[in-house]
Amino acid sequence: MAVLLVTNDDGVHAAGLAALAEALDPLGEVWVLAPEREQSACGHALTLHRPLRPHQVGERRFSVNGTPSDCVNLGVLGFLPERPALIASGINHGSNLGDDVTYSGTVSAAMEGTLLGVPSLAVSLMDGGEVATAARVARLIAMRVLVEGLPAKTLLNVNVPAGAPRGLRFARLGHRVYSEKIVEQVDPRGRTHYWLGAGPPEWEALDDTDMGAVHEGFVAITPLHLDLTNHRALAMMGDWSSALDGQWRRESTRPAARPAPKRRGRR
Repeated sequence: MAVLLVTNDDGVHAAGLAALAEALDPLGEVWVLAPEREQSACGHALTLHRPLRPHQVGERRFSVNGTPSDCVNLGVLGFLPERPALIASGINHGSNLGDDVTYSGTVSAAMEGTLLGVPSLAVSLMDGGEVATAARVARLIAMRVLVEGLPAKTLLNVNVPAGAPRGLRFARLGHRVYSEKIVEQVDPRGRTHYWLGAGPPEWEALDDTDMGAVHEGFVAITPLHLDLTNHRALAMMGDWSSALDGQWRRESTRPAARPAPKRRGRR
């Protein structure tokens, strides 16, 4: 029976994590490795300066004093009885749409699994949605991934709308801009502090995007590729190479400037 690894960024006791593990149970031997506390918006952070300590909280269920990416590394690199056939991260309480995938611990766990060569998906649920619905969607997609696999360096980012989904739709990432992103306040002792992430987001054109799909009531599935190279820009900037290389060579052959002599101060 295939080993499946389930993790999240909402913490080991989150309802979405339990629902995801239960939904995938018929597909293999499910192991849960999840952060001991909430790690939302932690991105792709790894813990390198202190040891990780898994603590068993149930059968094949462990909390970890680290990040979602730490949990994936532990699971793939030797903590589990065998290398997992699939990594599923979620079910996140709140969407991970558009540019938010760069901040999300949920998505970053799937990214880490992909970097380690394991087919991975991240599942998030819009506010007001049913966890049970998202769990059924996750099982359907996981079944397909286990049979078909995924392209190299590619993970699936899944966002489930509130209400009964009208269907499933593949879509590109959208882009949104936050207004009034910094809120300045003063505490009772008169010290200024700031809150990030305030203000309603404004989305660009929604056509063919993940945000557009969930706005219309569809499950949005976005394949994310981990080669961040802008290949079009790489080709366009080919003319820069000789110019920059020549300039560098001229700069490197110039004699180093001598430091100015130190002036002796009066004693």
